[in-house]
Amino acid sequence: MNKFVKEEKIAVSQETLFDWHESSGAFQRLTPNWEKVNVKFHEGGIKDGALVKLTVNVLGPIALPWHLTHKDYKKPEQFIDQQIIGMFDQWKHCHIMKKLTDKESVLIDDIGYKLPLGALGNFFGKAFVENKLERLFRFRHNVTKHEAKIFEKRTKTMKILVVGARGLVGDDLVSFLRHQNHDVFRLSRTKKNFDNDVVLWDPKAGVINEADLDGFDAVINLAGENIAAKRWTTKQKQEIRDSRIESTTLIVDALTKVKNPPKVFICASAIGFYGDRPNEVVNESSFPARGDFLSDTCKEWEQACQPAVDLGIRVVNARFGIILSPKGGALAKLLLPFQLGLGGQIGDGKQFMSWISLDDVVYALNFALQNESVSGPVNFTAPNPVTNLEFTKVLGKVLQRPVVFPVPSFAAKLVFGEMADALLLSSQKVNPSKLMTANYEFAYPDLESALRQLLGK
Repeated sequence: MNKFVKEEKIAVSQETLFDWHESSGAFQRLTPNWEKVNVKFHEGGIKDGALVKLTVNVLGPIALPWHLTHKDYKKPEQFIDQQIIGMFDQWKHCHIMKKLTDKESVLIDDIGYKLPLGALGNFFGKAFVENKLERLFRFRHNVTKHEAKIFEKRTKTMKILVVGARGLVGDDLVSFLRHQNHDVFRLSRTKKNFDNDVVLWDPKAGVINEADLDGFDAVINLAGENIAAKRWTTKQKQEIRDSRIESTTLIVDALTKVKNPPKVFICASAIGFYGDRPNEVVNESSFPARGDFLSDTCKEWEQACQPAVDLGIRVVNARFGIILSPKGGALAKLLLPFQLGLGGQIGDGKQFMSWISLDDVVYALNFALQNESVSGPVNFTAPNPVTNLEFTKVLGKVLQRPVVFPVPSFAAKLVFGEMADALLLSSQKVNPSKLMTANYEFAYPDLESALRQLLGK
């Protein structure tokens, strides 16, 4: 039997650490995006006899079944996953939580496994499996380290409505909030599979049932057309604007009419508010650019929230920077050329990129939900912006690829048109002053640590 053991000190009590693992949705939070795992069936939590049926993509589209049962449940000390059906001859994963102090514990993942084909399987497969396990559990321990602390600090559970729940941020946010034991609903155009967590609306037709929005503690609006989805024609720019401002106006108008409005309304915005600012550091008190499409759109977007402010609802305008995730956005588009060794700076590389890890977006949104001192425009960016040249070098380093194919400014403009100036060549060195003043602790404040966690490197 082969053995893999990884330990991590976690700054929460043994009881909290166990409860975090037992909370619904823990497996989803602990599964990195590069692991193509689908949960087909899960019943019984982590108690003795509970069953999990998964499929795991091992090579391209080829997926194999992996069925596990839980055993030896001893709260708050341990539980075990044991393979019933799967790719190993044997697999036994012991999740062990040891108490160090009342506020600190040790998480131990102790895995015993046996590969098929005996010595031959070990010769060809052991190094691959060990590397995969090391990569996986480094990711899992980082997630546990940050999210168990948030779990311990939560003051109350909330009833939350998320708009744009299927998007890049919304999908992760809903998963996180549910695992934190909040009651989460989605505002959606359709109900699929008889979902009972969906509130219906039709933003195109301007239709929303005000009564359905009554009684939520918080509403988070992430709706909006992807600004990088298509070339910016006149029609596409109108769609970008309308999908943000008209939908926000519809939601806010409904919230001002309900009997029990939410205590907090968080609405997405963007650092595009500041426009191209190559020679200065900007923060939430900086003025918007003039005559700039993105800046004007963000300005109107935030103004659409004013009736909620007037009603006394705490409003947070989340000015998102460049959100890093391999599941979408800028990083997802860059990965393939960089992995092929075709990456390089864009333009002269001197333009600043104010980025933020998707994990920190989710954690900071939760922070804004819980902290009444956070209101108005808030920059959702990491505290260490980098130039495009620096970003290029760090991504190449993490992927272990050369970065020798720069994209000249004229080529970017030729391919992307006006979008190139706004998204690729403009410079924004943004300071997240309000989050830092409120003592938000960034999980990934520097670019290299963020990329290594996101990409499992």
